[in-house]
Order: sequence, then structure tokens, then C-alpha cells
Amino acid sequence: MSLVRPLTRSDIKGPALYAPIRDDFRKRIIELKRSRRVLVGDRVSMVFENRHTLTLQVEEMLRAEALTTDEQIAAELAVYNELMPTTDSLSATLFIELPQDADAKVELRKLVGLDEHVALLIGDHRVPARFEPNRSTDDKISAVQYVRFPLTGEAKAALLRDGTTLVVEIDHPGYQHRVTADPALRASLARDYAST
Repeated sequence: MSLVRPLTRSDIKGPALYAPIRDDFRKRIIELKRSRRVLVGDRVSMVFENRHTLTLQVEEMLRAEALTTDEQIAAELAVYNELMPTTDSLSATLFIELPQDADAKVELRKLVGLDEHVALLIGDHRVPARFEPNRSTDDKISAVQYVRFPLTGEAKAALLRDGTTLVVEIDHPGYQHRVTADPALRASLARDYAST
């Protein structure tokens, strides 16, 4: 089953049914996320999303906010389905991780414009990131960003091919890093498209 299809109400247990399986489900998804997380320098990490990671986020939000009605659950699904990868795009959550003693406003201001400087290299294919709008301005940026990488047919074919190297590149004037992802990330992303 493809892991890039939107979530539906039937995919979600809701707080009462989720509670007994929560610990086990969280452990499994946290383990999955290990292979889908890329550290890019000392301040930025990215987690590539799929139906499993986003199901966890929905269930945790419903639990935290005690949301139980079909209308409330539908509203959360609408929000998180916007983050779902598609048959022709990857999706990731980008975190700007600041030291505990840092002045967040000062440090985040240094990264304004980051949304113009992130790319994923899939073999020979350079895919600039598209950031969710309205999460940064000319003088501030949110520490959590939602990012999409549109895939051409050739880039997707490269992603699905064993041995293709994935590189995350940030070339912001104040933050320049390039990291080759573990091959487990490419394999995990390829599995997302197993039946698309």
C-alpha cells in the first residue's frame, strides 16, 4: 500500500482507541523516523514524512487536545494531509534547533531567508525545496518549517533506484552545510512509493 495517500477518518483511532496502543505505536514510529531524519549542520534537522509519521502526529494532537468528534478529527486530518507527500513530491518537516541558552529571536533572525537556500540532490537531480508560505518574513522565521520537494519523473526514478545518493544542501549565507544522507533514507522513501 502506498504511504503517500491522504489520511482518512478510517485511518484514525481517536483518543479512546489510541490510548491502549499508544506506547507501542509511538515506539515503532520513533524507530521509523530515525532512518528518515537528516541532521544538516548543528542547527537544522529534517524528518521526511509519510502516512505513518503523520498518523502519529494526528493521534497525538487528538489526544493532547481531547478532540473526539468526527468534525474535530476531520479538521485535524485536513491540516496534516497538507503535509502528506504525494506521488510527485516528497514532504519533510524542517526543525531549527537552537541551544538552550541561545536567544531564539537573535538566532532565528540570522536564518531569515533559509527558505530560498535548501535543496535535495537525488543523484544528479537538484530539487529546490518549496517552503510552506507565511512561516517566515523579512525579519523573522519560524523554528518549524514544512517543506516540499517536487519530483520530476526522472528524479523520482532516481529516488527509486538502489544506490542513488541523497544529499541535503543548505547554502544560506549564514549557514552553509551539505550532508549525504544515510542510504536507509533513500530506501525508506522508495518504500513509500511501493504501489503508486
